Amino acid sequence: MADTMNHLERAMASLQNKPVDRLTAYPLAMGVCRRLVGDGKMTYKEWVSDPKKFAAAFIEGQKYFDFDFAIGLMDLSVAAGDMGATVRMDEQNTPFVTEPAFKTTEDYERIQIPDVKKGRSKILIDGTKLFVDALGSQVVTAAFLEGPLLSLTQATGAEKVFMDMYNNSSAVHKALTSITEYNKLMVKGMAGTKCAGLVWDYLWGSYSCLGDKEYEDFEGKYARGLNELVGKEGMANCIHNCADLPHLDTQIKAFKPAIYSMAYYPLIPGSPSPKETIEKGYADNCLIGGQIDPQGFVRWSQEKMRKTTMNLLQEGKTAMCARGLHSKYCVASGCEIPPTVTTRLENIKEVMDTVKQYGQVKC
Repeated sequence: MADTMNHLERAMASLQNKPVDRLTAYPLAMGVCRRLVGDGKMTYKEWVSDPKKFAAAFIEGQKYFDFDFAIGLMDLSVAAGDMGATVRMDEQNTPFVTEPAFKTTEDYERIQIPDVKKGRSKILIDGTKLFVDALGSQVVTAAFLEGPLLSLTQATGAEKVFMDMYNNSSAVHKALTSITEYNKLMVKGMAGTKCAGLVWDYLWGSYSCLGDKEYEDFEGKYARGLNELVGKEGMANCIHNCADLPHLDTQIKAFKPAIYSMAYYPLIPGSPSPKETIEKGYADNCLIGGQIDPQGFVRWSQEKMRKTTMNLLQEGKTAMCARGLHSKYCVASGCEIPPTVTTRLENIKEVMDTVKQYGQVKC
């Protein structure tokens, strides 16, 4: 069935729970889209080192896949690298920290807030502006930042940070306070790009890691101020959390994002399925995005991806109709599609084509 709404019309209607021609879709294809630029041989390091190349991937990805959104995730080591961590850049895969920036609790107290006009922070801001300028009239565009606790664990190591929460919580709070100031500068920088929204990765809001009290103490009170700042700067506040047991009451009902992107782990008891998430009211006032296994874009046949997408559409539509909703679900991957060269681009295209054909909601 041919689309009768454009991407912006469909997305804005979905955010307001109005009827749409079909559900929105955005498999989280970011770094992998660099393979569509030029001769397709751009390395990951090249992509994250040049704002023009960063933006080009989103622009070409939109041309090729015809997404409903464009979200400017680079990777989760941007802040860590700019704070002094050693970041390993493989040619064709996600970078990761090999040498932490902070090795002792005393290091927490000496954190220097990165200059957002330098390093990959600047590349991220400048690159976001370039793709927003190119795509902002076509789709809902959003910047992407790591939350303070995620940035600290990337720069230090998660195990050490969690131990320090109990052994020297005041030092951890000093670190989080400094990183929050950096995040504020990044929010203001992203506001200057004129993106419609800003997506936070609040990964540690997970019951497999932190309980409600610990999460509120070590992220919630910092996140609330940042969420408020996003709104004051004229952007919609959005959250991505690919954890197995997410704090949905806090991150959706309390933080009140416009969009919430999440994953589903069927082998983990208690991991919320799309059906359960909608049935429990989390989609009532928030567009929920998810939850195709990202590894499926590497491992599955095109036919399996088609069937998986159709099943997800049926599950989401049935749950929405039972809840009295029209359009509060976006078909997406549970986390970023692997940027490796082994990712099957045809599987990304298959998701979009399947949603266009079968994504109509008729309650």
